[in-house]
Amino acid sequence: MNVCYVWDDKLIDFCDQLPAVMGRAKVVHCLIQAYGLHNKVKVVRSTPATYEELKEFHSELYLDHLKTFIDVDDDYMTSVQDEEYGIGYDCAPVSNMFGLVSHIAGSSVTASKCLVMGLADVAINWCGGWHHANRFGAEGFCYVNDVVIAIEKLRKKFSKVLYIDLDVHHGNGVQDAYNISKSVFTLSFHKYEPGFYPGTGGLNDIGTLSGTGYSCNMPLHAGYTDDTMEYAFEKVFNLVYSHFAPDAIVIQCGADALAHDPNGGAALTARSYCKCVRMVLDKRKPSMLLGGGGYQHSNAARLWTCITAMVAGVELDEQIPEHIYWPEYGPTYTIAIDPTLIKDANKSCYIEDCINTIKGNLEKYLGKSSHAEPVVKRLKSKIENAKETLRLDSKKIHKDKNKFRNTSVGIHNMVKHAQDQTNHRSKIVDKSDVYDFVE
Repeated sequence: MNVCYVWDDKLIDFCDQLPAVMGRAKVVHCLIQAYGLHNKVKVVRSTPATYEELKEFHSELYLDHLKTFIDVDDDYMTSVQDEEYGIGYDCAPVSNMFGLVSHIAGSSVTASKCLVMGLADVAINWCGGWHHANRFGAEGFCYVNDVVIAIEKLRKKFSKVLYIDLDVHHGNGVQDAYNISKSVFTLSFHKYEPGFYPGTGGLNDIGTLSGTGYSCNMPLHAGYTDDTMEYAFEKVFNLVYSHFAPDAIVIQCGADALAHDPNGGAALTARSYCKCVRMVLDKRKPSMLLGGGGYQHSNAARLWTCITAMVAGVELDEQIPEHIYWPEYGPTYTIAIDPTLIKDANKSCYIEDCINTIKGNLEKYLGKSSHAEPVVKRLKSKIENAKETLRLDSKKIHKDKNKFRNTSVGIHNMVKHAQDQTNHRSKIVDKSDVYDFVE
């Protein structure tokens, strides 16, 4: 499996300016670097999205308004026009806002190019996944809907795209963008409770007009656990996949459904996220993995590092390697995310009723499934996966000792370099190891 990982220094800097997740991007990238995962994937330098690419979804009025934010002081008072474009309460104004949205959107566009050009089977961009922004403004900590812009890029090659949202909040911005579309199917697993943002994504929220049936929501009650998520995801995802038969898949892996997230209310660990992503990747379709929410930074870093390692075929050491942000992972200093003792409010009868309703909607609006994989094909896929695992293990055992030594020294030097810098910049790889797109 060919895997690309989108990165750029300026991208990290801009992401670290996002008020809701200030400083998170460096924490995530430094943990990935500390484990040496950047040496196991193809690192592709992110390039900013152009004005024309941003216009694939956002209005020119909104984009032009963002350009007016150059240097924003701490005492800046939002205007009526700012608030009309969603700049204010949950999306505070920041300096160089157009540069921010172009870099964030550009990272997901870069990931989509990797898939469209066949450079990778899986493209990873943990700086993306801002799924609430709408065509005319910011919303829910999201200043740009990089997800929709990336999907539009994918549609130039892949006629049918499946979007899967694992964030604890419903992916309303993406669903609204494709509410009347049959070429993009939106599937969201999220907490659905009275008063919980954004308040959309009910079981009967299935799209409108020509797109009726092409949106699917699995509304979960508070405290949903790994067992609940894994069971619901396996049933619903396979139903959707067999009926829709996508050509490419985008997965938003928002980390705010993890246990202990201050804005979540779910109780997941990395186990269920990894199992859900693995189910998707086992379909062997071009896939994009994006970030999203995740407001306990150390746990978001743990999760996305675990997923990156799984995709790259690397088994992580339980003990987190020492690096500049190592103190953030106390008191355990391990990669595992501790579960909670919160009671799962989702009863099995409720989950089954939701699955049956979803199945009925799919059969009603998309017709009987005609794309289910035969047993022989599924067994063949499992055998191929087992062979790939054995091949990776064998390759690890017979690795050249000198190469291993040089890699270890390289990681040590990079970590030391990061620690010495006063601005804590994190150079994830040497420039010679980064692939650039040449237009």
